[in-house]
Amino acid sequence: MTSRGLGTIVEPAREIDVVHATDVLVVGSGPAGLAAALAAARAGVEVTLVERFGCFGGNITTVGVEGMAWYRHEQTVEADGIGREFETRAHEMGAAVPESQSDSFELDAEGFKVVADTLVEEAGVHPMLHRAFVAPIMEGRRVVGIITESKAGREAILGRRVIDATGDADVAHRAGAPTHLTPREQMMAASVMFHLAGVDKRAFVDGIRDDPQTYRDWEGNGAWDIETSGKEDEMFSPFLHKPFAQAVRDGVIPGNLATLAGTWGAIHDSGELTYMNVIHLPEVDGTDPDSMTRGEIEGRRQAMYAIDALRGYTPGMSGARLRNFGITIGIRDTRKIDAVYNMTEQDVREQARFDDTIGIYPEFIDGYGILILPTTGRYFQLPYRNLLPKGVDNLLVAGRSSGGDRVSHAATRNMSCCAVLGQGAGIAAAISLRTDRELADVDIAEVHAELERQGVRLR
Repeated sequence: MTSRGLGTIVEPAREIDVVHATDVLVVGSGPAGLAAALAAARAGVEVTLVERFGCFGGNITTVGVEGMAWYRHEQTVEADGIGREFETRAHEMGAAVPESQSDSFELDAEGFKVVADTLVEEAGVHPMLHRAFVAPIMEGRRVVGIITESKAGREAILGRRVIDATGDADVAHRAGAPTHLTPREQMMAASVMFHLAGVDKRAFVDGIRDDPQTYRDWEGNGAWDIETSGKEDEMFSPFLHKPFAQAVRDGVIPGNLATLAGTWGAIHDSGELTYMNVIHLPEVDGTDPDSMTRGEIEGRRQAMYAIDALRGYTPGMSGARLRNFGITIGIRDTRKIDAVYNMTEQDVREQARFDDTIGIYPEFIDGYGILILPTTGRYFQLPYRNLLPKGVDNLLVAGRSSGGDRVSHAATRNMSCCAVLGQGAGIAAAISLRTDRELADVDIAEVHAELERQGVRLR
């Protein structure tokens, strides 16, 4: 009997058509997967990018997390590469505006769908949208492809090298690689992102100027209680908490919504206030569809209360209305692989250096009650071994499910870091094919040469 007490069924064996074969098969097209596919294609191999939704971009497009690099300040040192290209190309195509608290561009979630399409087409990547990963295809320990499910039924796609960029280590986990799922009560909160229209920009900006918020103001606000290094405390933050607290006191919204607080991204001349990151839902497990279902519905419910509070207590917001939600809930924390090398808290806090670096990342930690912004030029390196799962072969895992402890994950799970990991994975896969070596034995010097050719800072 299953845990639901309804018994089991036996699915009949069946033949599945192989619909496509490729050199490098990338599963998942968020910042890590999109970067991996572009990097591998630009390194000269055939690449296929498989995505369960109808657009590429993952958290950027389907969730609506438009702040790719909101940590960036004058002295921030970064890898650049494809992650920076997402911003610059989007800006060139009219799909990005300056971000409110940093030296970066906020991406337009809808416009970036077209940006991603363009990048994929230009690189010659074979796109396969609307296909959900179901199972790996195995030859012993080797992952040699995947089974997908779609309106076309089940299909098989083969890859000479496979990159798991699902965000939840789905391919690795189902292939038998050891993974760790954060206990539900310890998971970082999930978010339902939304965007507003009908905001009076001038009145809103005047209100922010008259009562500016800093990162110190996050203290004492439930899910937003944070540890900083001190240097962040007096910096401007586009933080909203007072409207929600007042609405609770006045009985406008229920008292159990005292956790409402968060940031906005950009205010547009058109009256759009975007990237509203104010809903934080604990104990939502992104590997459990029932948990995600509850989170989606509860998140939308809370968002409507949040909008009521903003209308009543925020300058310029009396005529605000919901423009849209992201098409799926934003998940920050699920499975991580047990990698050949797992990142540590010391690595991300103390500027770790590795011979097999595939890029650098600023000293930016955001999660589990910690916020450290990279304003002093400090950075750490990311090792290639962090992408190699134990227990299986011919697979790299890029993105937030790469190996690491709790605090290191608060750094590497960020979208811009996922793009660095993805670009490294894509290039390593391409080099392994070009040199006829296994992924575990790839010549790191050749990987470094291609990374540098593609504009990535390694050291």
